[in-house]
Formats: sequence, structure tokens, C-alpha cells
Amino acid sequence: MSTRYPFTAVVGMDDLRLALLLNAVSPAVGGVLVRGEKGTAKSTAVRALAELLPVVPVVTGCRFSCDPVSPDPGCPDGPHEAEGGGERAARMVELPVGASEDRLVGALDIEKALADGVKAFEPGLLAAAHRGILYVDEVNLLSDHLIDHLLDAAAMGSSHVEREGVSVRHAARFLLVGTMNPEEGELRPQLLDRFGLTVEVAASRVPEQRVEVVRRRLAFEDDPAGFAARWAGEESALRARIVAARALLPRVTLGDAVLLQIAATCAAFEVDGMRADIVMARTATALAAWDGRTEVTSDDVRQAALLALPHRRRRNPFDAPGLDEDKLDETLEQFKGEEPDEDPEPEPDPDGPGDGGPDGGPGGWPDGGPDGGGPDGGGVPPQGDGPAAEEDVPAPGPEPASAPRGGGPGAGERAAVKAAEPFRTKVLSVPGLGEGAAGRRSRARTEHGRTTGSTRPRGALTKLHLAATVRAAAPHQRARGRSGPGLVVRRDDLRQATREGREGNLVLFAVDASGSMAARQRMSAVKGAVLSLLLDAYQRRDKVGLVTFRGRTAEVALPPTSSVDAAATRLEQLPTGGRTPLSAGLLKAHDVLRIERLRDPSRRPLLVVVTDGRATGGGADPVGLAARAARLHAAEGTASVVVDCETGPVRLGLAGRLARELGGTAVTLDELRADSIAGLVRDVQAGERTMRRAA
Repeated sequence: MSTRYPFTAVVGMDDLRLALLLNAVSPAVGGVLVRGEKGTAKSTAVRALAELLPVVPVVTGCRFSCDPVSPDPGCPDGPHEAEGGGERAARMVELPVGASEDRLVGALDIEKALADGVKAFEPGLLAAAHRGILYVDEVNLLSDHLIDHLLDAAAMGSSHVEREGVSVRHAARFLLVGTMNPEEGELRPQLLDRFGLTVEVAASRVPEQRVEVVRRRLAFEDDPAGFAARWAGEESALRARIVAARALLPRVTLGDAVLLQIAATCAAFEVDGMRADIVMARTATALAAWDGRTEVTSDDVRQAALLALPHRRRRNPFDAPGLDEDKLDETLEQFKGEEPDEDPEPEPDPDGPGDGGPDGGPGGWPDGGPDGGGPDGGGVPPQGDGPAAEEDVPAPGPEPASAPRGGGPGAGERAAVKAAEPFRTKVLSVPGLGEGAAGRRSRARTEHGRTTGSTRPRGALTKLHLAATVRAAAPHQRARGRSGPGLVVRRDDLRQATREGREGNLVLFAVDASGSMAARQRMSAVKGAVLSLLLDAYQRRDKVGLVTFRGRTAEVALPPTSSVDAAATRLEQLPTGGRTPLSAGLLKAHDVLRIERLRDPSRRPLLVVVTDGRATGGGADPVGLAARAARLHAAEGTASVVVDCETGPVRLGLAGRLARELGGTAVTLDELRADSIAGLVRDVQAGERTMRRAA
């Protein structure tokens, strides 16, 4: 067995170490989500925690780690006598991102169940993690169907395996610890709320600390056993302190005044539901036990709030997690030492202190996230809506001395404008039936969904089609010597169910940032529309990418990624100005999609071009070049939608022509809204059929 890096040798990261230790003292706190950039020792600290946990008493021979004092009456290996047993070290079970459903919940031998009536069950990772730690590295990349099982087990404390009427249930209570890099995408809100505490970690900017990190890591790699031996004393002392805190925990009292502070804090920060109140109470109690006290104080409540509330305040994926510490202190001071009245007073004055937003404290983002970091850049003077308002017409007023000249990418550049409020969009989907990663956008053959047919299993049987299996076995019963009521089933009779569900796609945005967009003060509305589509992509588990074009060139503002909030940040900072190199934008999008097809051929793309359709840059015949670039996408069968940004009483219909060249459909900004005209998805599919007929 390899030697793990000692927990006490981890440099800095005080909040992370405290959150992990509090869960070791009181597993009821509900686990830890560790957010942070790559290379910050997130996994190292989590794996080191398992060595500090006390031993676990278990029933000898039980594969499900039943407690000998109170064994699970429904244990598949039971019944057990409520006495005897042994001990084993606490386990930390790792759930790989690419694990199968059977690996997580366990595998049931359907063939034996049908033919012999025997429940032959092989426990999965949930059973192995019972009364221990379940660790998920890159938890934000976990598949939806695995997240669903995690949510069920975390809520019920047990795991159920159901296969065509054959069921197995076993206890599954574990400490859930996840690590993630926010740059690679966010978590589903349901799973996010299941983590009791969250911690934001970042590499130290103090040179002395960084030197110490490198020194200790090199020493560990040179001699792991020797390095661990040097820290054995500190590890033993910390382990003893955990045991003492666990013993003290039942005697810690949580007074009514402290409970009022907890409730007032959760109400002040407008967290959803009551789980935050319960987690804060458990965390504050664990903090008191960790410090060797039997009474919870206001300081415990404050620390509990900093760990338990940041991730529960997010309203959408573009909000940065964080907590306004000034507001927290004001709330705690306001309710300090007060007892709850029998007839509670009305809620605090709405004109009182407001929420200052993320401030970079524990769990906060230093840049304030996409809603707080970019310049507002408003105030672009109106330029008119008619066709005469060309992109090269300068804005009224003197040109700043620093403004670039010469028609390059920076010519006529205007500051970025803020996006308008996002809205719920219509569903854009890719026609046909795919086989990509599970998601919520387009139709696909998946492991989960409605049953559409059956086939012979290619490997291990995972989803039995019972009716098809019976039909395959029925003609052979006499030849197999059937004499009783049971059905004689052979391996060749088994049929795998084929299912249809939804997949996630690659949604690539090609956004026109030229002067023709800014001249009509439309960029705010355009950014609001793209932001709305990004929010929709987040909810449907898509990858997203962003290509922008203006001046003479196009650039990949964001390569395809699962981090939708990263795309929102790039969009917020997007300046405008210059000519409209539409052909360059379409060709750059074509290059991005070509590379992504090589990397992930099963993920189907959806190209969303946001433009007014003008083409005034990129060569002697910009319109013809744009048409030829569009036909490249059509020839490869790329599903596409053109969001028509043209406004005003006189419209040229250029975006509609571009959509026809792409073989897709065009929609206006108003039509993009979910509460506007119906049938947008049908329009996309109709455009695809038109393209096929033309081919």
C-alpha cells in the first residue's frame, strides 16, 4: 500500500483543513465541496484525512460494513446477531468520473435471478463507502445518472438497486467529499446543496509559503516512508483530538439565542430551504467540540456561516459564491444575546443594510465574477436604425487620443457594454438521433430514458428487456426439458433494452462584435440574448465555445469548455467596433468544430451565429466569401441557427439569407424568447430537411 502525504504536513489552507476536520468530528455536517484552481493540493488534503479517522467496528464477514451493535435488519448479507464483530480502518472510496452505474450502486446478475431465483449481488462503491468517505475528484464532471444515485443515497442513507422487479437494498451512509475546478463547469444545484460545507482554495501568493510547499513535496517524493515518520507525532496528536471531540460532541449545548442567530443569518442571506440552518447548527456544534467547549458561541456561528452559506446563495451559474462579511457581522450583532419571542416580530426593514455581493472572502471570487468584474461601458450614443448607419461611421464627439487608427481590429473600438437581463429561451436542438454524452438538449440513444426496442447484449447485460427475453426463450422450453412453472432461460435469450433520452451538445457561438452592432446600441440586448442561451446551455449540460469577429479578423474568445460562467465572463468583457468580417467568423467557427469533431466525435455541434447579416470586411467580395464559408458548414451537416439582430423600420433580411446558406433557420431576438411564437425547434429541423433535399 502506498504511503499517503500526511495531513499535518499540508501547508496553509486553514479553511480546507478545518472543514475536513469538522466533518471528521461530526459526519452529520454533510461533507465538503472543495473549489479551486488546479495544482492546489485539494486531492492531497482529502486523501490524507482518511488516515486520521478512528477505526470502524464491523460485523465480521459482512460486505456492507454493518455495525455489530445495531446491524442493518435489511442487510443483504444478514440477518446478523447484535453482538461480536471486529474492526477495520476507515475507508476512503474514490468514485471515478467515468464510472458506470453498476460500479457505483452494484451489479445484479439478472440471468441467475430469472433462471434460479437467486439474488446474486456484487456490491458497488456506495456499499464500500458506508460509514466512511466517498471522494469524487472533479465532481462537476460527473454524469447526471451517477449524480442522481448520489442524491438518492445521500438523502435516504441507503442504496436501492432495481432491475425488472428484482430489488436489493443496503445501507449507504457516507461522508461526501468532492473537489472541482470551477473553470471546467459548475455543479447541479441539487448536488451543490447536498454538500454541507464549501471551501475555496487557491495557491498562496506568499513566496515563503510556496517555498515550504515545494520543499516538503520534494522531501516526500524522495522518501515517502521517512517523511511520514517525521510527521507521525503530529498525526497521532490530531487523531487523538478528533476522538476527544467526538466524545464531547453529545454534551455540547446549542442555546436558543444561538439558534436565533443561525436562523436570522440564513434569512438575511436569503438561502433556499432549511438545510442551511441545520448544517450551520451542526457545524457550530462541531466547532465547539473541536475547541473543547460544551457551549456554542457567536464566533462559532460566524465561522459556520462562512463555511456553510457561500454555495447556497447562488441564484444562477453566473453568480460567484461568496458572503458579505460586513453584513454577516451586522446580523450577528443585531441578534446577539436575544431570545426568540413567542410572537415573532415582522421581518427586518427591507431598507436596512443591503447585500454587498461577493467580496473575495472565503468562497468568494477576487474578481467579483461575471456580474461584478467588467466595466459597464454603457452610454454608446444612438446611431439610428436605418441602412445608412454603417459600421465605419464614428460616434459623435471627439475621438480619444488613444484610439487606434488604420482600420485594424482595434479601429473604432468601443468599451464593452453590460448585458441586458437574461430570459428563458426556446429550445434549440440538433436534428436526428445522436449518441453523445448524456444531457438535456437533443434526442439520443442513451443508457437512461424511455425504452424504444431491444437488442442482443454486446457485453455485460445492464438494462434487461423482459418481454423480449421471454419471447426469445419461450419457443425452446420443451427442448430444454421444462417441467415446472419456471421459465428456463439461457444466456442467448437475454435481450438488452435500447433506450432514447437526451444528449448534451457543443453549442458554439459566433458573435458579431463589429461597429454595425454597436452603432444601433444593440450590443446590450445581444449580450443578454447570448447570456440567456448560455444559461440554457448550463441547464442542458452542454459544452460551449465563443468565437467573435470584428475589424479584419475573428478570434476564439473561449475554446469549447464545460465552464459556462467562463463564457459569460468573456462575453461581458467583449468590446465592439470596426468592420464586419463575417466570412472570417464563419471560417474560424468551422476550424473550431473540425478540431472538436476529432477530439469528441460523438458530441454533435450546434452553431449559433449572432449577427445582423452584414458583411463588409474580409476581401473584395465579402458577401460572396461569407456565403461560401456558410456552405462549408452546410456541407458537413452542422445544425445552425442565426439570431437576427437587425432592427429598425427598414430591414435588409441579410441574416435570413445567411441562414439559408447555412442550411439552418433564422430567428429574431424577440422570437428567441420562450414566451414568444412557437415552433422554433420545428423550424431548425425543417431547415435541416431543406438542406438535405438541396444536397
